[in-house]
Amino acid sequence: MTSRNRHARIVESLRATGVASVRDLAESLQVSESTIRRDLKQLDQDGELVRTYGGAALTMRQPEAPFDVSAAKDRAMKERMAEQAAALIPDDSVVVLDIGTTTPLLARRLRGRPVTVITSNLAVLDELRDDDTVRLVLLGGVLRRNFRSFVGSLTETAMRQVSADLVFLSCTGVRSGGHVVDNMAVEAPIKQALIEAADQVVLLASEAKFPGSGSLRLCSLSDIDVLITTQGADPQTVQFCREAGGKVISA
Repeated sequence: MTSRNRHARIVESLRATGVASVRDLAESLQVSESTIRRDLKQLDQDGELVRTYGGAALTMRQPEAPFDVSAAKDRAMKERMAEQAAALIPDDSVVVLDIGTTTPLLARRLRGRPVTVITSNLAVLDELRDDDTVRLVLLGGVLRRNFRSFVGSLTETAMRQVSADLVFLSCTGVRSGGHVVDNMAVEAPIKQALIEAADQVVLLASEAKFPGSGSLRLCSLSDIDVLITTQGADPQTVQFCREAGGKVISA
């Protein structure tokens, strides 16, 4: 059995049970426990699952939507938020654009401007690769083909060497208590490194992200300098951001 086939069988098993131990997977696939541990390490780096003590668990019970499907969802709201975000960026600044489907729309609005853009988002690369004015810095790592991004320890380590003026952060949910959350364990450490890297943190979260989904805490609204959202966002959560000292822009 090839490693690709083992990986598919492991993910299929986890979708049925939610969690599995190294021992059970080794017995089921008739391979050594050390082989399973290597498989789980690779699948964890690729964002397919989360390694746990003695086994693994799925990051999400439903398969992640492909990038193009996610990009098409709520497109008008994302375009409006991207417009507002671009207006916050002064010339000659250094900005970090997070993984996600709104940041490429922001990148498109930076074409022809004298700024430095740092990202692990391949969709941002596609928007800016031919622009001679923008200085583009691409962070490497493990390729997540489904969501057109680099992730993993290499990406996180590289991000921790960065110092930027602004970071534009994405998430999968903003809870009523003020926690900003995500549902992909492989992305959460990178997003936390983004937050630490910049003087100002701008959160891009449409009304669909209130409360959204996700169990991995990225930060609190008190850590956010600017929230860019849309008209239907939960008013109490938005007010929480204001009371914590953040600026709120409704696109």
